[in-house]
Amino acid sequence: MISNVLVTGGSRGIGRAVCVRLASEGRHIIINYVSNEAAARETLSLVEAAGGTGELLRFDVGDIAETSAALKSWQEAHPDEYIDVLVNNAGIRRDNLLLWMEPEDWFGVMKTNLDGFYNVTRPVLQPMVIHKCGRIVNVTSLSGLKGLPGQTNYSAAKGGIIAATKALAQEVAARKITVNAVAPGFVRTDMVEGLDEEELKKTIPARRFGEPEEVADLVAFLVSDRAAYITGQVISINGGIY
Repeated sequence: MISNVLVTGGSRGIGRAVCVRLASEGRHIIINYVSNEAAARETLSLVEAAGGTGELLRFDVGDIAETSAALKSWQEAHPDEYIDVLVNNAGIRRDNLLLWMEPEDWFGVMKTNLDGFYNVTRPVLQPMVIHKCGRIVNVTSLSGLKGLPGQTNYSAAKGGIIAATKALAQEVAARKITVNAVAPGFVRTDMVEGLDEEELKKTIPARRFGEPEEVADLVAFLVSDRAAYITGQVISINGGIY
């Protein structure tokens, strides 16, 4: 049976790199996006160039009804298949000091980054349990491990994902499903636009930002058969920040 991979927020950045990397293994990539169809189609072209197959699936991970409908529609269109690899990557940042953080910036980040994990994982998990096979990788952040000033909302959401990863891993390990998280530090994507790269490099022992492809390689290992005994782990990829 072909391996079906769902990557949320797959149109650009780390999500795009993961799509392309896993496509190079011959997997079928389901590229989720919410608004930028042009970028999603560009990712699809890269997926096909890498030797994989793919399709686009538009839905907002923060909208439970929309997410449920999209995933139900996909499953109905593929009755003899299921999504065996899920990469929860979709996320947004709305930085500010908590003192001045507006409610929409707190709840908006929670809706996409934390609620989105539940909205997508629950329906995708059920077929994995039935088939006794699955890989889930959650893209969290350095911010969720150590907390970063100006990111109380983002840190809280990503910290919640870390805790959820550890709990869910224990719930489904006996069904041969692994659940892990990767915690990137400063990676060169549009998520770090506006940050002072030269100053931040001084805080990184490796003295550079990471590349999306480096994160994608780690994800590829975690969803492979070689990582079957690794679950409930949060793996930092941050150039040595502690």
